[in-house]
Amino acid sequence: MDDRAKLLLKALIERYIADGQPVGSRTLSKASGLDLSAATIRNVMSDLEELGLIASPHTSAGRIPTARGYRLFVDTMLTVDQLGMASAPLSAPSIAADQPQRVISNAANLLSSLSQFVGVVIAPRKTSVFRHIEFLRLSEKRILVIIVAPDGDVQNRVIFTDSDFTQSQLIEASNFLTANYAGLAIEQVRERLKLEMEQLQGEIAKLMQAAVQVSSEALASGDGEVVISGEKNLLEVSDFSQDMGHLRRAFGLFEQKAQLMRLLDVSSQAEGVRIYIGGESQVVPVEELSVVSAPYMVDGHVVGKLAVIGPTRMPYERMIQIVDITSKLVGNALSQGSNTSGVPRIL
Repeated sequence: MDDRAKLLLKALIERYIADGQPVGSRTLSKASGLDLSAATIRNVMSDLEELGLIASPHTSAGRIPTARGYRLFVDTMLTVDQLGMASAPLSAPSIAADQPQRVISNAANLLSSLSQFVGVVIAPRKTSVFRHIEFLRLSEKRILVIIVAPDGDVQNRVIFTDSDFTQSQLIEASNFLTANYAGLAIEQVRERLKLEMEQLQGEIAKLMQAAVQVSSEALASGDGEVVISGEKNLLEVSDFSQDMGHLRRAFGLFEQKAQLMRLLDVSSQAEGVRIYIGGESQVVPVEELSVVSAPYMVDGHVVGKLAVIGPTRMPYERMIQIVDITSKLVGNALSQGSNTSGVPRIL
């Protein structure tokens, strides 16, 4: 494309994002600021349509962007004001350092509030390391396992054993596990127990194996929790409210949280803000949606992902600002809650 075609495409997309109406040649002439005849603009629009960058709805003589057109726009024509990124969204409340669960929830709410679309945050993964394990006899062959993580998080699980244990035996097993394996990942404990089985008393060894199993399940139970805020905002978007089929597909994506996690896992592989446009690939399975996402970091390490999900007709420049600033706010809030070892206080 020549510069004239690029300028007209940029003007068309910006006008469509602002108005939500197919853009005709007369409107485009005014929006572009170019001194071109309506016939010339129609010819250029025809060329853009042949390239698959715009399309003509059956109900209108105007044109709308395609997924390919949006991709070209965000990759080559979008200019994000770096000064604006440092100031625009910061007029909203910041995210205070708090319990990690509240930080993640507040971040999702902030994304939704600022964007007026859907805010999504994938929580940091839990560490599988434990600091202390304790056994408490509840009844015959029924034992409560108390697992304490390095950040002080406590998980409780009930296990059933083949043999009955006295409380003194349970204390002995707890002391052994804590003294020999505290600070190790559950996977490491499991491997070492396999090697040391013969040295341990048979029934106690089975108890410890059961404890390691439930510890692994307990400490991993919240991995990749997805927090979503603002789904109802899509009801106010004309692109969706006029077509309930579009809305159902969007809500279906939110219900499939595993699919959302896979989507945002892609974004965590690269630094900075990424944009995914529905219809251009299988990354975003809903054609009418776009995703602006970014990873957030604690102590220089990526620990989670967040995103704004909205219609393809979204103001991308502002969404980039919102996502970029929020990712930094989340990282700062979680960093202030880190423990002394530098490991974030995970959920």
